[in-house]
Amino acid sequence: MTGGPFTVCLTEPIHPDGEALLARAAAVRYATDHDEAALAAALGEADGLIVRVKGRVTESLLARCPRLKVIARHGVGVDNVDVAAATRRRIPVCVTLGANTEAVAEHAFLLMLAVGKRLVAVNAGVRRGAWDALRRDLYAGLCGRTLGIVGMGRVGARVAALAGAFGMRPLGYDPALPAEEIRRRGAAPVDLASLLREADIVSLHAPLTPETQHLLNGETIGMMKPGAILVNTSRGALVDDAALSEAIRSGRLAGAGIDVMEPEPPHPDNPLLALEQVLITPHIAAHTEDSMRRMAVTAVEQVLMALEGKRPTMAINPEIWER
Repeated sequence: MTGGPFTVCLTEPIHPDGEALLARAAAVRYATDHDEAALAAALGEADGLIVRVKGRVTESLLARCPRLKVIARHGVGVDNVDVAAATRRRIPVCVTLGANTEAVAEHAFLLMLAVGKRLVAVNAGVRRGAWDALRRDLYAGLCGRTLGIVGMGRVGARVAALAGAFGMRPLGYDPALPAEEIRRRGAAPVDLASLLREADIVSLHAPLTPETQHLLNGETIGMMKPGAILVNTSRGALVDDAALSEAIRSGRLAGAGIDVMEPEPPHPDNPLLALEQVLITPHIAAHTEDSMRRMAVTAVEQVLMALEGKRPTMAINPEIWER
């Protein structure tokens, strides 16, 4: 479909409102697959790219896309985009700041509550006729618990605010922020070791970088408070699944709520899939109607700004304009 002088490629469909906005201003192309060859074929004549979870924007891919002028990430994580390579080519990389904050924060609490109340197992037990037996068990609530938030960006700060409403004590760890800023965002600043030792629930909201890959590994999971719960709505590679599954299987941790895995979908032999104490959702924390619409429309707006010669407001590599 053609709506203007530009061509923009989507790696996956986006919300219809975003697609309609884009189609009024540009020809829209869809990647038929997500390996580099398929992406290069789709991007060969493209001026802009909107990338979701599938597909990796690598330096070698960019070298095959001479017309590309802007990349927008449908979300905020850029672990599947080589930002440095784009910057060297003076291609702005944009994100959709704030568009999914509420949805992801809400999902983190969904997982906390569902794991603590053993919701999936309880629901299955009721259907098996175990009503009375289940009423004799005790479950974990949130009020009075300590919540450790790893990563105090927009989502982490919103989680801290919601934690206060639940009567929780939020602790925050974020090496990119000074202590006073973490405090201003609603959490008591602590180092990672202290957070892991004190928190009844640890919720991950950090970006995936070389420094945060397997941030939760055998050593750091071993620091966690006995009986704690781990929640991850950020990126699967923040956690060593084998170490986490062993900690839960041994009874040292009570369970985990996970929306993201490494890889996605997970391999069938991933040990977490066999554990009843682990609740897994398929990377849908941001998949609310409002959130998906905001991300789609914002990504399109950022792309069109760049293609119209304007400076996108959510570019994460502004240094390309300073040269």
